[in-house]
Amino acid sequence: MADDETRDGILLSGEENAAVRIKLERDKRGWSTTTLSDRLNEAGFEMNPSAVWRIENRKRRINLDEAIGFAEVFGIDLRNLIGPPQLAAKARAMELIDDVVAAHQETQRANAAFTRARDALDAYLAEHPDIREEAEVMVSNAIAESLARTSAQIYGPPPGEDTGTAGEVPSGT
Repeated sequence: MADDETRDGILLSGEENAAVRIKLERDKRGWSTTTLSDRLNEAGFEMNPSAVWRIENRKRRINLDEAIGFAEVFGIDLRNLIGPPQLAAKARAMELIDDVVAAHQETQRANAAFTRARDALDAYLAEHPDIREEAEVMVSNAIAESLARTSAQIYGPPPGEDTGTAGEVPSGT
């Protein structure tokens, strides 16, 4: 790994990332180290302006409680404070990354729940083979209806589908 890559911030450690991000956030708000120190103290995180400067300039390590304080004062997630500065400086990118990760986690949980439910149904149907065909048709139909509803919510009705209310006479007839 090249030293240039590390200095650019992509592969820095969390502590290094936090130092860079603290300075970025402070500068973005136009705060002095004294202003940031005052806000940290008001939030219950004791810190003097010189400690802020030393952290930003990597002359002093930041501890976890202090990192939590900086994240709170800046109104950002702690994970974003210690994330790669080039991404973290783009708050919207971090929000979207968090959304993608959360959606993926929901999908994983849903897939696990589906697998458990399907396994339980399969085990039951193995004991009751006389209802397997009807049960499989019901599952397939219910899933197809659910997919159609979801698709209609996301993409609108399929082309050519009548979206009028039942019983209405189309205009021009």
